[in-house]
Formats: sequence, structure tokens, C-alpha cells
Amino acid sequence: MDKSSGKNQSHIQGLDPISLSKAILPILVILVVLGMFLTSWYKVQPDEQGVVLFLGKYAETVGPGLHFKMPFGIQSVEKVKVTIQQKEEFGFRTDRPGVQTQYSTQEFDDESLIVTGDLSIADVEWVVQYKIQSPPTNYLFKVKNNRATFRVMNEAIMRKVIGDRTVNEVLTSGRAEIETVTRDQLQALCDSYEMGLRIEGVFLQDVNPPKEVKPAFDAVNKAQQEKQTQINEAMQEYNKSIPRARGEAEQMIEQARGYAIERVNQAQGEANRFQAIYQAYQEAPEVTRRRMYLETMQKVLQKIGAKYITDPKGSGIIPLLNIQNHSNP
Repeated sequence: MDKSSGKNQSHIQGLDPISLSKAILPILVILVVLGMFLTSWYKVQPDEQGVVLFLGKYAETVGPGLHFKMPFGIQSVEKVKVTIQQKEEFGFRTDRPGVQTQYSTQEFDDESLIVTGDLSIADVEWVVQYKIQSPPTNYLFKVKNNRATFRVMNEAIMRKVIGDRTVNEVLTSGRAEIETVTRDQLQALCDSYEMGLRIEGVFLQDVNPPKEVKPAFDAVNKAQQEKQTQINEAMQEYNKSIPRARGEAEQMIEQARGYAIERVNQAQGEANRFQAIYQAYQEAPEVTRRRMYLETMQKVLQKIGAKYITDPKGSGIIPLLNIQNHSNP
């Protein structure tokens, strides 16, 4: 054994308990002061609120910043994010968010497979966005295992809402209604449990039939889409042809009405003219007959070519006229 080590051991063995306690006491004081310093302050982030507990019992709620508390666990602090929007995923998990989000390859069929109202099965994935209400005391103390309870509530309500609808509604036209009804019912249940949560939205992601029947369902869906396409094309042609035919029919009706009015007015005019002539004839028959004769001759003579007017008492005039060589018009 080394001589120096032997001397140290003999020196320590030579110390009395009082001297030893005096040597250790400063070290203990330093450790106690350091422990008090390290455990007597805490920092609350800007998006958080701190719930201070005194011996496990609620004491107060503090806002962001640097705060002091009683050390050595006499007071403890639960920090809760109350300003950021949080989410829970069902039927899938996000491994790495970002521009190219990476999703977990694990199957979550126990969450996503839901029986519909017509006894079919839909593979439903959805996201629930929520915020913790301020103060967060209800969220921390009213419900035990609040996150697990919240997930069970989501699954129960989603299964209830989808169970009231057919598989076609779930896969196609009923998605928006399902989101709205689920959000409202989930908020009402959270309020009844006093969970201190505000539901921001429920959003259906992928909604598909189960993998085992997906090819058959896709074939049926494709046939339905083709059927709807043909119906739309037929309706488009109908909407083009029917208004055109109605317009043509209306045009023909209006033309017939115009022609009828024209004929009636013309006949009325002829009748009025005949009535006027008849009245004039009654007042002066000889003058009216002469006038009618002259008007008629004027119309007739316009259609005759060459005209020769001779005196019935004249004689010898005919040979002077070159009638044979005159051609009629």
C-alpha cells in the first residue's frame, strides 16, 4: 500500500463526528439552496397556460411568462396549450407532416370499419380538430384519461351517425352532412362531460368500401357514372330541342294570328268599300253605273294591245289601216 494513502486513511479515522459534520454541512446547504433554486421557478410558453397545484390540489391558473413556485414538489405546474389547434386522427396516422406527408403503413381497421344503415361496411378515415378552452381546469380535472376518453367519444358518435345512413350517402352525397352532425353531437357530449374542449371541425378523409369488395364497388360506381353521363347528355339535347320546337310553334301561331288578322281586316275593308259603293249607287244609280263602267274599262283596256276606235258611220277607213301587218303585243 502507498504511504500517502495510508496517511489519508489515518487522517480520516482521526476525525471526530463533530469535525466531520462541520465539513459536510456546507455541502448540504449548498445542495439545498441549489435544489430550491432549480425547483422554485418555471416558464409558461406564449401558447400555454399553467395550472398551479398545491400539494396536488388546484391553486391558480397563470399565463405565459416566468413564474416562481414553492420548491421540492410542494407546488407543481401542469402546462396546457390553449391557443393552438390540435387534432386526433382516426383510421390512419401521420408519421411525418410536411409538403410530402408520410403516413403510417399500419392498418387501423378497428377504428375505420363502420357498419352503415343498410348493413354495408364503409372504411372511413376522419380527422377531428379541437382547442382546449381557457381556463384548462375542466380539461385536466373533470375527466380521467381525457385524451383516451375523447377518442372513444369520437368513435361512438361517428359510428352512430354513419349507422343512420346508407353506404351510398356515406361514400357520395352525405359527407358534408355527416361532418356537420358529428361535430355538433360531439360538442354537445363534450359539454355534458365538462371536458373543456371546443370542437373546431370534423373532416372525412378517405371514405371507401372495404378492400375485399372495392373492385366490385368501383365497377358499379363506374356504371352509375356512365349512366348519369348519358342522362346528362340526353337532358342537354332535350333542353336544346324542346325550347327550339316551342319557339318554332309559337312563331307559327303568331304568323297564323297575323295572317288571320290581315284577312279579317282585308275582308272588313272590302265589305266597307262595297257598302260605300252600294250607298253611292242608291243615291245616284246612273252616275255610279257609268263610273263603275269607266273604272272597269280602264282596267280591261290596259291589258289589250293595239286599239282602234272608229266611227260607226264612217266608211272606207278599214282599207287604209294595215291591220294584217300589225302584230299584237
